[in-house]
Amino acid sequence: MRWQALGIRTPVRLAAVAMACFGLLAGDVWAQQNQGNQNQGGGGNRPNQGGNNQGGNNQNNQNNQNNQGGGGSAGVIVDAQGVLHRNMVSDPSGMLRRQQVAAAQATLPRELSRPSDLRKVSLTRLEKAISDNGGVLTDEMRYLAGLQRLRYVFLYPESRDIVIAGPAEGWAPEADGRMTGLRSGRPVLQLQDMVVALRAFPPDQTKTPMVGCSIDPTPEGLASMQRFLRSTGRTATPAQTQYLANGLRTSLGMQTVRVDGIPADTRFAQVLVEADYRMKLIGIGLELPQVRGLTTFVESASPAQMSRNALARWFFVPDYECVRTSDDGMAMELVGDGVKVVDEQEVVSSSGTRSVSGSGNRASTIFTTSFTRVYPQLAAVSPVYAELRNLVDMLVAAAYIQREDMYHKTGWEMTVLGSEAAFPVRLYNAPTQVESAVNAIWKGSTLMTPIGGGVQIEAEMALKPENIQADDGKVAGLRASTEVNLADGQWWWD
Repeated sequence: MRWQALGIRTPVRLAAVAMACFGLLAGDVWAQQNQGNQNQGGGGNRPNQGGNNQGGNNQNNQNNQNNQGGGGSAGVIVDAQGVLHRNMVSDPSGMLRRQQVAAAQATLPRELSRPSDLRKVSLTRLEKAISDNGGVLTDEMRYLAGLQRLRYVFLYPESRDIVIAGPAEGWAPEADGRMTGLRSGRPVLQLQDMVVALRAFPPDQTKTPMVGCSIDPTPEGLASMQRFLRSTGRTATPAQTQYLANGLRTSLGMQTVRVDGIPADTRFAQVLVEADYRMKLIGIGLELPQVRGLTTFVESASPAQMSRNALARWFFVPDYECVRTSDDGMAMELVGDGVKVVDEQEVVSSSGTRSVSGSGNRASTIFTTSFTRVYPQLAAVSPVYAELRNLVDMLVAAAYIQREDMYHKTGWEMTVLGSEAAFPVRLYNAPTQVESAVNAIWKGSTLMTPIGGGVQIEAEMALKPENIQADDGKVAGLRASTEVNLADGQWWWD
């Protein structure tokens, strides 16, 4: 072990980082001995970087191999018992992806395969096409003609069309099965996700105040963790690293996954949970995306700023200042990147209960701020973040369609897409639990344990007057210049 090579035999300052994916940071202070060796972790460098991290021998070190880049696709799977697991699919040479791209180029129609700056999809005509096809979906329908971002919503009451539009291109599966663009590698929109969003804001004006997820440590688990921390005393040696990390994971136990506002057994829900889970892995240094400018929590955490029971929650929220609308309400544009990460401070009691704290945590804020700043780059290398952004866009678009009464103005009752019997989307194992993940980092005198976070999307907030951006006529002009002159059975066009 590295510390043995350094000749460290006496107790040193230890920081272990445990993650159970719900944005919690718990602290415990250990004895401060061997001051000259207090930063054996090289000042908090990420694991597996030149061997400078004394926590590189932790039991989750294998997760550090699952960084983005290098021919691997990271993701999650949910087993039949509802337990969430990390999933790594290897394509080291890129051969599988090249074969999939070649196959797609050979089979996709040329008009679908070529990139388009603005592809239009009529939702009303698409539903009719599905009905006319006996409810059988083509890939063209399933992947919304290759749309990669939902940039615009246009209403055409005279032809009874509700149109979504954005950039598009042909698609092919990644090694993990995720459908991404042939050239850009960005994920394509999926009809099943759009349907979940529309059902959250349906024609009957039912509203869904919040869509989201969280991964919660149980009060029993938190109380057990506190008991374990008390039992370890205030002094630790490097030889205890594995014991401490295992003890944290075992005492915390399984975390409860909760999905709000939409059915948990949908792909939409799985993307929310995966994005949240993997964001926390990044925060504690267990997933290392190849993105410049991202500062993890463990890189900047200062033990001096952590109290014994300090907590920090990290969660995704939309950037609600993302909507530009025409004066007549018949056109909307979604602008910006749509998603940011925020933090919230809490404290945990010995019984495992949590309460909001007024004090902040600098390392937590640095992490969430940097994650938000580099979100576009993260979305480029980790498609799940691009998919999360797409889900936010879909919900905001669906809320706008409902608010502007586009269903009534087009006479669209959504009889097929609105019916689970006619168009099933609840086809997945619902995530209910995930095991705690633990990273052990030699840094300072505090035992820091990020345990939580979530995703919170309140789509209607984006439509409040203070969040609407003024249209200088371009959005309305784009709608007016888009002709809806389609052949029978046609539902998309460039």
